[in-house]
Amino acid sequence: MKTIISPYLKAGTEINEVGSYLECSIPNPSEAIKANAYYFGNFDWAEEYLIYCHRNENFKSRWTAALGDWTDKVVVDIGCGPGNIFATLKGKPKVLIGIDVAPKSLEIAADLGYTPLLADATNLPLISGFADIVTLNAALHHCEDMEAVLKEAARLVKPGGLLVTDHDPQKSAWNYKGLAKLLWNGRLYYYKLIGHGFHKTDNQQYWALATEIHHKPGHGVTQDMFKNLLGPLGFSVNVYPHNHEVGADALKGKLGKADLKYRIGNILSGRNPGAKTSALSLMCVAKKFAN
Repeated sequence: MKTIISPYLKAGTEINEVGSYLECSIPNPSEAIKANAYYFGNFDWAEEYLIYCHRNENFKSRWTAALGDWTDKVVVDIGCGPGNIFATLKGKPKVLIGIDVAPKSLEIAADLGYTPLLADATNLPLISGFADIVTLNAALHHCEDMEAVLKEAARLVKPGGLLVTDHDPQKSAWNYKGLAKLLWNGRLYYYKLIGHGFHKTDNQQYWALATEIHHKPGHGVTQDMFKNLLGPLGFSVNVYPHNHEVGADALKGKLGKADLKYRIGNILSGRNPGAKTSALSLMCVAKKFAN
């Protein structure tokens, strides 16, 4: 593993091999890092995430359209978790580095074909400008400083390369107000009452929510955030609002249709549920200008 990653490491970086993954120590982990390390470091919870999240045909179609052919390319997947992107898209990148803070998730990703690296996404031990493709899927909103992580991801992209992010909540769509906010705040009690929800236990639910730093009313990503940060760094930036059940058509401006509960949430918040600003997620496809 060290042989694969060594050409891309900053000079003087100390990397330890821990079982099936590499580790760059994080001396003062933030609360977000601790929560993500705990939740996605639980093998059963990480395996559930790999099986059930970001694995459908719409996800595959949308990401394939955004990335193109990544055969023989150097790819860095930040916040890779147990490896959902590669597990879904497959293919033959030249190098596939997966970065996360959860050991068990990295072990699963290693089995899928990643070169896994435990590291802080705000301070990566990697050189600048070497990656053909950098991806962040459902990753930014798990981080306390989304802009710092996005800027660090952009640093890795080579001229002519791509930076692609997706599945972070669009701030304007999740900014519930009035009755919608009350219903949002009460949803956990409702799930407990009906015995239905993705998480099987209260403990699993507690830690899952602890990782969702910016997935709550008033939080999320915006088009301006991507354009204002990446544009000055030398990227052409396209941002595509979408609901989750839409594939490659998202890159043609199609929003797809959100589940009824989200449409009701927007209506109760005084918004048009069919507007671009009411779409649940933003996909950012940014290409770095060639020198």
